[in-house]
Amino acid sequence: MMEIGRLPNPRAAQALVDYLRGQGVSCRIQQAEHGVIVSVEREQDYSRARAEFDHFISHPYDAKYLQASWEHGDMHAGLDYGAPALALFSRFLTGAGPVTLLVFALCILVYGAMQLGLAQQTYSLLSFFGAVSNGHAEVWRLFTPTLMHFSLMHISFNLLWWWYLGGKIETRLGTGPLLLLLLVAGTLPNLAQYLLTGPNFGGLSGVVYAVAGYTWVMGIKKPQAGIGLPPAYMGFMLLWMLLGFFDVLGMSMANGAHLAGLVIGLGQGWLDSRKP
Repeated sequence: MMEIGRLPNPRAAQALVDYLRGQGVSCRIQQAEHGVIVSVEREQDYSRARAEFDHFISHPYDAKYLQASWEHGDMHAGLDYGAPALALFSRFLTGAGPVTLLVFALCILVYGAMQLGLAQQTYSLLSFFGAVSNGHAEVWRLFTPTLMHFSLMHISFNLLWWWYLGGKIETRLGTGPLLLLLLVAGTLPNLAQYLLTGPNFGGLSGVVYAVAGYTWVMGIKKPQAGIGLPPAYMGFMLLWMLLGFFDVLGMSMANGAHLAGLVIGLGQGWLDSRKP
């Protein structure tokens, strides 16, 4: 064990340790007379961990530490973060940025309106060209079907992945890359789906597959960016898409939007991974 530094309280130390654990560095926290001692288990990790400790001292509220506590935190660490509901809400907010949260809220508002007797009006306003009688000047219809969901499972699946992956992109790389993904993958996959099945569709799935493809490529091509998608998760997303194409799930799937979104995410991820 090699000490890399001391911190005044275990909560702060746990955030640092969670982040280092996610980077493959094994650390331990030990109680001291004043505060806690953070140590690494392997000598070869000392320089890397010490540099991260110095960064943590200067930037303790960096979003990457908050996100690491959510992804890699030890649920049995024995730290008291206050009321469970408040802690969960805090993690929800710190694990995302303004674009992630805005889209999350809009999808919930649209779904709520559709469940509260306004389904026809909402669909008429937001559906793709041709689903209802409308003019082609209503350009918002290229994007707005992305905000509509037709079942609790549909919206839950999409928003979980959107928050997890979109939030990771936005908190690590900034709003710009996520906003570009949202605009491109929120429109072009809708066109692809229209060509395959017509105008009656909706959902954030095309964007979800875009952020999945993006994080997967970035994790492979540019791991220093701090984002990535475990192979098992990516495998699940691909399997889900394939099952949709073979129509074995017993539900309507926007297969064209899924595939187009994935291609967009892979392409933008490859381009962004080449940037210095």
